[in-house]
Formats: sequence, C-alpha cells, structure tokens
Amino acid sequence: MDSSSKPTQGNPYRLLPSVDEVLRDPGVMTLAPSVGRAMLRTFAQRLVESWREEISVGSLDAQGLENRLAGEGLGLAMGALVDQDRARGLRRAINVSGVVLNTGLGRAPVHVEVAARMEVAARSFCVLEVDRLSGERNRRDERLSQLLGRLVGCEEGIAVNNNAGAALLTMHALASGKEAIVSRGELVEIGGSFRVPEVMTAAGVRMVEVGATNRTRIADYENALTAETGLLMKVHPSNFRVVGFTSEVQPAELAALGKQHRVASAWDLGSGLVEANTMRPLGASVGGETEVADALASGIDIVSFSGDKLLGGPQAGLIVGSAEAVARLRQDPMYRALRCDKVTLAGLEATLELILAGRGDELPTRRMLLATGDDLEGVSNKLKDALVDLGFQVQIVAGESQPGSGSAPGIFLEGPILRVTDPARSPAGLAAALRASDPPVFARVQGNALLLDPRTLLQGDQEDLLKVFASLPNSAGA
Repeated sequence: MDSSSKPTQGNPYRLLPSVDEVLRDPGVMTLAPSVGRAMLRTFAQRLVESWREEISVGSLDAQGLENRLAGEGLGLAMGALVDQDRARGLRRAINVSGVVLNTGLGRAPVHVEVAARMEVAARSFCVLEVDRLSGERNRRDERLSQLLGRLVGCEEGIAVNNNAGAALLTMHALASGKEAIVSRGELVEIGGSFRVPEVMTAAGVRMVEVGATNRTRIADYENALTAETGLLMKVHPSNFRVVGFTSEVQPAELAALGKQHRVASAWDLGSGLVEANTMRPLGASVGGETEVADALASGIDIVSFSGDKLLGGPQAGLIVGSAEAVARLRQDPMYRALRCDKVTLAGLEATLELILAGRGDELPTRRMLLATGDDLEGVSNKLKDALVDLGFQVQIVAGESQPGSGSAPGIFLEGPILRVTDPARSPAGLAAALRASDPPVFARVQGNALLLDPRTLLQGDQEDLLKVFASLPNSAGA
C-alpha cells in the first residue's frame, strides 16, 4: 500500500489481512526458516487478532492500520512478535540488584572452568555409569562421593536435584510410614512455599512436633520417642530467625539420642558452608551457619545442603553421612526420580575439585560475598563516569548488599551503590526499560532513584551494562 495516499475512511475491519495474506508477505516469509511454518502461522493469527482487538476498543482506526500495513510493515510486526517470543524463558541477565544469590536470576553462577566441564558433558558421550577400566556398571556419583569425602569427611555422599529434594528423599528413605520428630521452631517455609510439614506428608511421614516455637530441649525429643519413630530431624531456619529467650537442641545431643534408641538422625543444613576459614573475612555474615564438616562431626547420620548457595556450584542437593544411612537413601526408589543428570554431576565435580585445589575464592558467588568496599570502589567510579557521560545523573552512596536465598539471613554486606536518575524516565520506568533490554538488566528501585549494586556484576557485565544504558530509546543518553 502507498502510505502517501490520502487518509483512509471507513471500516478498519475491511483492511485486516487474512492469516494467509500475512504468511505470503515477502518480509514474513524470510522468518520461516528460523521459526517454522506452523509456528509462523500461530504468530500471524496472534497478530491479526491483536489488531482486531485494538479496533474493537477504538485504539486503531483505518488510517492507523493502513500505516502499519504500508511498506515492510507486516514483516516488521511479525519480526517483533518473534523477537518477543524468543526473549522469554532462560537467557543471560545482568544482575545489579545487590542480591548475590538471587533466586529469580538463577542463584549461583558457576566458575568458567566449571561451565566448560558442563558444556562438554552436555554435548558428548561421557563416562557416567560404567567403569572405564573394567567396563563394568558402576555408580554415577562414585567420583562425587569421593570428592565430598575429601572435602567434608563423610563416609558416603550422593546428589539430587536440589536441597528440597534432598530433604524429601531423606524423610522418605528413613521414615516413610513412620514418625519423624522435629522442633516446632524449625517448621519453616522457604521460597516457593516449601513447608516442612507438607514435605513430610509428601514423604509419607507422620510428623511429631516437639518443644515450643522459641525453646526446644533434648528431653522433648526423648519424651516423644515411640516404637513408630523413624527419624529425628533438625532443619535449617533459612531466612527465619527466633531471637531473645531461645534454646535449641544441639546436633550432638540429637545424634546421641538417635544412636541410643537406634533411630536415624538427619540435619537439613541449608546453604552449605564448607570452608569457614575461607569465608571468615565476611565476619558476622556466616554467623549461625554451621560448617558441613562440623555437622558431620556431631554424629548426625545424614547432613544435606545446597550445591550452589555458599558452595558456589550448580543447583543440587548434596547428601552426606554414614555409609549405612546413605545406602538406605541410594536404595530408595525416589532417589532415581531425584538424582542429578550428567551435566549437573560434571559441574559439581569440577566445583569440588576447585575448592580442594585451594581455588574456592575464584568461584563467582564467593568472590562477590567476599568483596570489600575498597574492592568495589574502582568499578563504581568507572560506571559513574560512563553513565554521567551518557547524560544520567549519578551519585555513589554507601549501601548494603545481601547474600540472598536464605544464606546468612539478616546479614548485609557494606559497599558502594550507584544512585541513578534519568531525566526522561521515572525510576520505575527506567527499571522496566532495563529489564526489557538485551541482555535484560535487573536493578532495584528505592525512593526516587534506581540503585545499581556493582557487587553482583560478573566478568564482562560492566561493558554490556553500559551498552544497554546507551541503547535505551528516548533516554538521557539517546
């Protein structure tokens, strides 16, 4: 159509193209090889229907529709729909939210060498459940169990898809059809509505609550023991804390009680602190987090913790403990449903090898958690200067970051924060524009400014962040 013709009068519905007309457009046809004809038809139906809805509510008239159809309009409109669809789902993002273990952004990014091992495992055949020397079938997590033993001193170790799965498997294997005793102060709910009582129900366990919300004693557990007791359970409180007049049962007491009565004991440890000496520069930020080796030394039969979070590997639930207890978990049918695939196992092995080699501080999560204000000063100044050159108003202020994901709850990490305002947008509008960019950028809005926290930038993110700011349409720098 010729966009230079006089304004169109009349019924805009008559100008709506059919789906087949859209698919015959030369610009649309160029999308077919990358999208597929069937999906392209779905997009065409979606486009025509969206224009029909705009007409019905009075936001699109005949002249407006004619303008959209002019020239390469159909190809551009369909290309935009395809781009929007591709932008959904998993994709790289830049995290300047200041939350290191940001659940919405995938929690712990892995080390570049770990990512390379995972990539090789994903695209190749690999030695998984076969011994390369004898050719005999073996256990897929044999190497992982050895590495865990060297790192935390366990007799055996296995891995499942996440720590929630580890808790579910532990309860099912050790106490299905029986009772599990747990303190009322540990009946927590963590992200995604994961509630301890509901997990026990799903595991086929009858929960027995003991103690009070703020105080539980070993006598409470002992008095609740019956012939039906299958498990004594201790649960990490995640991002929940009871303070003041409190007491909790020490793990060594719980382990001793279990051994005395031949009842299994388990501790859902949560975040997975494996090197307290390395993480100690964080000071109080690891307060309340028990090192995995210390948890095992208490005598608890099973200890479970996260494979990412404070460990810094791919998402997984790691389960360590006595050979007898871990064997019961390995033999449970639920283990097969929850076990890790080859890619995750490759990442876990590589992560543990880095830590055992004394290179744990190279892991991205640890580097972020351990960064001091002085460490972050240089990148903060560079970002400020670059953003000011783009026309944004920027101040560097003292701020606080968070470990996130229930790790070291109530602890904040001090460091510089960039306070950014855009004359062309509100802070919320600027945050929305950044999320819609490529790659999407996630910051936080506080008061009347957008806050950028350099602590959570990965290698290469700084340059891409500035490119995103420079590309914002109708922005201060446009």
